[in-house]
Amino acid sequence: MVAPSLVAFLPPLLPILVAAISPEPTVAAHSHSKPKPFPPLTPLRMQALLRHERGSSSRGGKLVVTAAADGTSSTAANPFTAHYFPQELDHFTFTPNASMLFYQKYLVNDTFWRRPSGGKGAAAGPLFVYTGNEGDIEWFATNTGFMFDIAPKFGALLVFIEHRFYGESTPFGNNADNFSKTLGYLTSTQALADYAILITSLKRNLSAEDAPVVVFGGSYGGSKSFLNHGLKYPHIAIGALASSAPILQFDYITPSNSFYDAISQDYKSESLNCFAVIKATWDVLDERGSSDKGLLELSKLTVKYADSIGGWLEIAFIYTAMVHYPTPANFLENLPAYPVKEMCKIIDGFPANADILEKVFAAASLYYNYTGDQTCNQIEYEDSSHSSVLSDWGWQACTEMIMPMSRSNESMFPPSTFSYDDVSNACLQLNGVPSRPHWITTEYGGHKIDKVLKRFGSNIIFSNGMRDPWSRGGVLKNISSSIVALVTEKGAHHLDLRSETKDDPDWVVEQRRQEVEIIQGWIDQYHQDMA
Repeated sequence: MVAPSLVAFLPPLLPILVAAISPEPTVAAHSHSKPKPFPPLTPLRMQALLRHERGSSSRGGKLVVTAAADGTSSTAANPFTAHYFPQELDHFTFTPNASMLFYQKYLVNDTFWRRPSGGKGAAAGPLFVYTGNEGDIEWFATNTGFMFDIAPKFGALLVFIEHRFYGESTPFGNNADNFSKTLGYLTSTQALADYAILITSLKRNLSAEDAPVVVFGGSYGGSKSFLNHGLKYPHIAIGALASSAPILQFDYITPSNSFYDAISQDYKSESLNCFAVIKATWDVLDERGSSDKGLLELSKLTVKYADSIGGWLEIAFIYTAMVHYPTPANFLENLPAYPVKEMCKIIDGFPANADILEKVFAAASLYYNYTGDQTCNQIEYEDSSHSSVLSDWGWQACTEMIMPMSRSNESMFPPSTFSYDDVSNACLQLNGVPSRPHWITTEYGGHKIDKVLKRFGSNIIFSNGMRDPWSRGGVLKNISSSIVALVTEKGAHHLDLRSETKDDPDWVVEQRRQEVEIIQGWIDQYHQDMA
């Protein structure tokens, strides 16, 4: 069975803004006005299953409200103010295009901030900065309630910075020809420089140059929080919390089959029958897709291709494993607590002789329609003729963020192999540029990371939950006394960054307690050093 394509999201892009604007010395004046609102995100076919994040577009006003952990709107809302920083397009060359500007979006909450008082008064509270992922920054801010929970204790200013080319922080117009010529500015190194420049400027404009900065991030954002503090700009922040950061998923540092094998283990640990039913699904799809009678049966599902069903099912099983949270959540979709367990209960509840597709469709509907508000399942998206239009993460995954992914015979998914040559050829055909499969480890390292970081790194928390398939590409052992790995057996994808709830199990509470204690130690040591 051919691995199906998944759905990605191509956000609208902004025109280049070339007027040089100097920020004024207040939070409000650091902001800049924006052009008119933008249309919603458009679903396009993705070239491969390489990442999971998606952002819901929120273009309307300046006030953003977080959601409660159970997926409902919180009455004790945490408001943000949205600001736009004039960022240079290219930080590393001195060419005419390099000095062109785009507006990078960031969100601020100063509810709990202890402002600098001057003289011999209390020191300014720290800046807690989230390094944005591959999506709208509001989406990640609303799912990072941990920073709000601990801000009062620290008197912290909260800042969430959007990644360039995502959400509203997009430098170019939504034009296929223009887009394909300008995505070269979408790189992790440019993004890290964006964060360093924005943080430095913000501190200066707030007269808070001596305030310590702690960077936070989950998943790709967690990788960037580590890279920003630990490797590229260690003078910008005093420490980093990198949650579910798969920094070892590159260059075969981690076995290429680890991601899918971890998902398979998640389901197998809940039910051997559940695992076996899902594993048998793909042969059934192949068999029915190869005969007229089988295609007639599949046509009742209003789909054209068996692969479309396979892709729809894979998304449900993969993402549900990632967000196997111990409490209800709406990070990707509205889901109950321990959703993998609930999926397997559905499958196991069918009679043994029931049709396999009936079983797995019912289980997948838990992911897509747990609330029951969908009248039908959108299994196929309208095929896009804009194959030359490049998606933002698709570009990064094709050019520099190449993660070897294969599936073993023991996986519950169809076996597959991985080839750098195949990826590079596809990238060249689609994007007009070849891949650089070893660039990430050349630029940032990764091989023998324990020995490397032990020599010069400090103040990093790597947190991972072993139910999260991305954890296999994370740092799972302490590297030094100040570079620690907090690993939970039952944790899921950056669970520790979510808001606390009354139903949190003790092991989540303890993990967050340790993180707060470590961060407090960083800040205390910083002030001692400054004194």
